[in-house]
Amino acid sequence: MVCPICKKSVDEHPKPGEKAYLPFCSERCKLVDLGRWLSGAYQIPVKDDDEAHDGDVDVDDEQ
Repeated sequence: MVCPICKKSVDEHPKPGEKAYLPFCSERCKLVDLGRWLSGAYQIPVKDDDEAHDGDVDVDDEQ
């Protein structure tokens, strides 16, 4: 397994007594990832399927 932040190899089965930060290699990489989520660096792209919708409400839609 590879750490998603620094790309170092990560042992999937840590030895007893070792701290595990899976899927990260260290607490630092874990906190970097958390910081990215909290700052909004990670976003799910949204595609508007209704391009005809301009924000106006049609009379038929109000009923």
